[in-house]
Amino acid sequence: MTTPNGRVMFVAAHPDDPDFLAGGTVARLAKEGRAVTYVIVTNGNKGSGKRSVTSEQLAPIRQEEQRRAAQVLGVGHVAFLGYDDGELEDTRDLRRDVTREIRRWRPDLIITLNPHRTYSNFPGWHRDHRVTGRVVLDCVYPLARDHLAFSELLPEYEPHNVREVYFIQWEQPRLVIDITDTIDLKLEAIRCHASQIGDFKDFEARMRSRATILGKDKGYAYAEGFDQIVVPG
Repeated sequence: MTTPNGRVMFVAAHPDDPDFLAGGTVARLAKEGRAVTYVIVTNGNKGSGKRSVTSEQLAPIRQEEQRRAAQVLGVGHVAFLGYDDGELEDTRDLRRDVTREIRRWRPDLIITLNPHRTYSNFPGWHRDHRVTGRVVLDCVYPLARDHLAFSELLPEYEPHNVREVYFIQWEQPRLVIDITDTIDLKLEAIRCHASQIGDFKDFEARMRSRATILGKDKGYAYAEGFDQIVVPG
């Protein structure tokens, strides 16, 4: 990692995305003493197959699940932007809100979702993921950096230069991070998302299998994969 001591922000579409997709890496960064913040863009209010659950009931449940999971992994802050699940659009409001959070927390490294549709990575199909990834990259460059972008945020939220971005990649990732020592913490965090998991034993098996495949070429028992962008100074 080119920013070994800086702050980390994970910008995710839904409650549970950071933990399911990169919880082992988050736990590793926190163990290294990095200050980690989650920014959750939507309220997750569509994420249930139970016909008896309403969106109004589901949103606070998922928010509390995310807070508990973040605590397990050592995440210091969780911010919720509150957009509706499944209806995310690349709007000025969203770009402003993400820019504000980048300027507020001033991370050196941002982890986010893949902005491209993928085929072996099923979560990559969700449009909220792709919208989030695109918006984050636009906010890193140039919106969070330039003082004339969203000038209404000044003087409270001064411009900030992000140094590095990782986005989730399970198809031939260019960056593979060893999570052998933190996969159990990842699974403990995932358990907190009870509204999203039916058979946890089956889910755990799939998580371990995926992490094993990602780590195989590097000789890691378990790993997570990313594409890495180093932002020019």
